[in-house]
Amino acid sequence: MKKNILIGGAWPYANNSLHVGHLAALLPGDILARYYRAKGDNVVYVSGTDSHGTPITVRAKKEGKNPQEIALKYHNEFVKNFNDLDFSYDEYTSTMSAYHKEHVQKYLKIIDKNGYIYKKTEEQDYCPHCQTFLSDREIIGICPHCGKEAKGDQCDNCLSTLNAKDVLFKKCSICGSATIQKENTHLYFKLSAFQDKVANLIEKNEHIWRLNAVKESEKFLSQGLKDRALTRQLDWGVEVPFEGFEDKRVYVWFEAVMGYITTACHVLEQRGQDFEEFMESANTISYYVHGKDNIPFHTIIYPSLLMAIDEKWNLPNFIISCEYVNMNNEKMSKSKGNLISIDELVSLYPKDSIRFFMIANGPETKDCNFSNDDFKLVHNKFLVGVIGNFINRNLSFLNKKFGGKIAEGKIDENIIAMTRETFEKVGKQIEEGRLKSAINLAIDYVNAGNKYYSDRMPWVQVQEDIEGFNDTTYTCVYMMANIARLFAPFIPDTCARINRKLGLEDKAVWQEVKIKGDLLVQNDELLFQRLQ
Repeated sequence: MKKNILIGGAWPYANNSLHVGHLAALLPGDILARYYRAKGDNVVYVSGTDSHGTPITVRAKKEGKNPQEIALKYHNEFVKNFNDLDFSYDEYTSTMSAYHKEHVQKYLKIIDKNGYIYKKTEEQDYCPHCQTFLSDREIIGICPHCGKEAKGDQCDNCLSTLNAKDVLFKKCSICGSATIQKENTHLYFKLSAFQDKVANLIEKNEHIWRLNAVKESEKFLSQGLKDRALTRQLDWGVEVPFEGFEDKRVYVWFEAVMGYITTACHVLEQRGQDFEEFMESANTISYYVHGKDNIPFHTIIYPSLLMAIDEKWNLPNFIISCEYVNMNNEKMSKSKGNLISIDELVSLYPKDSIRFFMIANGPETKDCNFSNDDFKLVHNKFLVGVIGNFINRNLSFLNKKFGGKIAEGKIDENIIAMTRETFEKVGKQIEEGRLKSAINLAIDYVNAGNKYYSDRMPWVQVQEDIEGFNDTTYTCVYMMANIARLFAPFIPDTCARINRKLGLEDKAVWQEVKIKGDLLVQNDELLFQRLQ
């Protein structure tokens, strides 16, 4: 029976370019989507650009632009980045889309009807000159911890997270006027009502969620869930669908995280499938793919919102939360120039080499390091020295001796058994989100092929035992065809090129490839060039 697979990739924020850390966090989603599609399951793989919020409005004011210009610029850049690296989203959208806005408002009304929204009036910073309430990012003042200048939500000097109420000598970052306190009314979400239900969810999934997700969530719960403001004093974002809140917008933490649902709904609607049925089915499995800093949004806040809408909906089954990527053994920093953007990365290296490195050496369970030397070492050792070596040593010999013609031979039964076992083992690891283990098992299969080729010595067999040579060659070509399927979720472009070399259909199916009859292969180019 086909499974329903929902895969949500975290929504990157439209305020700066994507870098190697974003890629490490998001790439696992594409591996999962390609794998489950190859199995024939009903996959919904979605994401989009988080295009609203205060940082964008502050940047727009500083640059003399409107927020939409800023958001659209980065949205288009993100789309190019994902296309350059062969991400296969079923839909990559933006929180600016009319469909997203309409459905956010719809779900906000449902949550209100279910009794999880209330009004709260409290004092807030107000700029008498600009005649507007200020968000924390629009406030500058003095950090109460180190005495240096700070924003209303954080101090860049001592790195403290701040509450705007505690910042000293506050001023409006736009005009420089001193702020005053004035009463303002906002809507709040009763997150506290879900303390026990979220705790039960974490306990149920503690053996399948990544350890950092479990630990971070438990720490969050231990502090007690606190209600969160649903509205913000902005004019850029999703309009609040309630009377009296026309001057406010839906807080970005709510509407961006709901993007998984609004976009999945849109995909299924276009397919003619029922969204409610999909979300309520016991046959639905969901994966949420993101970085460590986004864990509470996906394990605490998002499940609470789903339960506030409909308690029958699927809650997160797998949390694929990666650790951090360091650059040259240092924490990435724009001020140090110690990061590399995805644009820069794809201008330097082949896309499949990038994909391979970020899984094989990525921050799956601990921080990893990215450097050009590390990258070249992995590329040369595994892609050139293992996969490329196995393909090219076979096909070069066949082209040289036989013009690429391969007579049908008998495939080694032990290799067939190993192939079937490898598909099963690699698939299990992918489904559990253990992608580094999965790709290592696939590499072991190629290593076995290289050993088989060396042990059988076809360059001797061709002189002394042509039947044995044909069996060896046919077995190796069989392994190449299966390598193209085993690695297709990880390095799809390379696998398509392997199939072209073998004259086989580039078909995404997660099962053993069976070949028969004489074949004509070509080795017109190396799969990978060595990086100097």
